[in-house]
Amino acid sequence: MGRKANSIVLSPKKNDANSKGMQMNKKQAKPEKAYKNSRFLNSSDARIIRIMSEFVEPLARFRRENIRDTIVFFGSARIKDRKTARAQLLEVEKSIAKAKRPTKQLLLNYRSAQTAVDMSAYYEDCVELARLLTQWSKKLNHSNRFVVCSGGGPGIMEAANRGAALAKGKSIGLNISLPFEQFSNGYISKGLNFEFHYFFMRKFWFAYLAKALVVFPGGFGTLDELLELLTLLQTDKIRKKMTVVVYGTEYWKRVINFEEIVRMGMASPEDLSLFKFCDDPKEAFEYLRDSLLQNYPTD
Repeated sequence: MGRKANSIVLSPKKNDANSKGMQMNKKQAKPEKAYKNSRFLNSSDARIIRIMSEFVEPLARFRRENIRDTIVFFGSARIKDRKTARAQLLEVEKSIAKAKRPTKQLLLNYRSAQTAVDMSAYYEDCVELARLLTQWSKKLNHSNRFVVCSGGGPGIMEAANRGAALAKGKSIGLNISLPFEQFSNGYISKGLNFEFHYFFMRKFWFAYLAKALVVFPGGFGTLDELLELLTLLQTDKIRKKMTVVVYGTEYWKRVINFEEIVRMGMASPEDLSLFKFCDDPKEAFEYLRDSLLQNYPTD
């Protein structure tokens, strides 16, 4: 009872604070910045950033190139120039001449090649119309007005850019990444060749800058573009004046019966005034020129 209680001596422990400090002083690799992280930028989380990029980057380029407005050309990627179409027909004719009994497939190829030659007239007309428009717009007081714009690929798109290049003017190509058909043609002006991932962003740029639209014969894609823009005009979602030329009366009246749509009450008679049919480059040029000058005086 009278003895002192033995004191317990504990073995010294590492200083926890010092230990933590040593760990904090260890250098770590710099984390990657978000805007340089390709894995993040290609993820679903960054989709909104990719969409915004397809708005902001073209906007910056259009401003840099001083592009004020456009004349948009739509049409099939499958329509060939006359020289190519005739060369392919000649090859098929040679194959038929060599064959003792032409196969069904060979005869189908022959009919297809003949049709391609007939349709090539639209390619040549598109080249001439784009050339006339570019030649005219270059003489206006304000530079870079009514610049030819296409979907950037082959066929009618190539013809539009080619016509502008023949007139030594600028032209735009709004390309889209597709598994087939679509590649940038060689006539697009430097700095104005675009590659889109999102169809709706590409469509936005078609509509936003356009003061006129020329629609040559085409398939599902051309139909989609034509009918969508006519719908936007019909419903006043596009409030600006937009001149629309539907080129190739025979083709389009076989593909779409516009009058029947009106007769069945699915559209109003005045809706047919949203566009004009044309069949000659000079006729289309004069109509577009007069409409554009009336709607958008350049003086």
